[in-house]
Amino acid sequence: MAVTESKKAIVAQMKETLSEAKGAVLIGYSGLTVAQATDLRRKMLAEGVEYKVIKNTLTRIAANELNLEGFSEHLEGPTALATSKEDAVAPARVIEQFIKATEQEVVTVKAGIVEGEVMDAAGVKAIASLPNREGMLSMLLSVLQAPVRNVAYAVKAIADAQPAEAAE
Repeated sequence: MAVTESKKAIVAQMKETLSEAKGAVLIGYSGLTVAQATDLRRKMLAEGVEYKVIKNTLTRIAANELNLEGFSEHLEGPTALATSKEDAVAPARVIEQFIKATEQEVVTVKAGIVEGEVMDAAGVKAIASLPNREGMLSMLLSVLQAPVRNVAYAVKAIADAQPAEAAE
């Protein structure tokens, strides 16, 4: 009886984690050494990403209760879950950087969730190259400033050219 209650608590916690996460990535980690796992956890923590090993069956129940279509089929073998409540891209970005840094097939991306939408490994890889929120905001700001900056350059060029013409 106590086992069932603890499993219900785990499912409830997993539902809360998945529903609150802006971004989540399912990771296969077979072949990961203890040192590599520690390094990965540190990198996740530095980016504000929660990383934990999960039970596939209980996570499948939580995903089905949240109607996450296509998520449960990726819950096979040793699986970990990386989630972020603030940055939807952070879990994918950290995992892809770790994969590139290790140059080994010890970690694989199985699937991901971004803003409630389930995506496959290719989709996770595609969003991993996106900048974080601050980077996107700075890009937007630079695009918005470009017309004003160009007008200022044109006015300055006209102002610089007029004294030269007056001297002649």
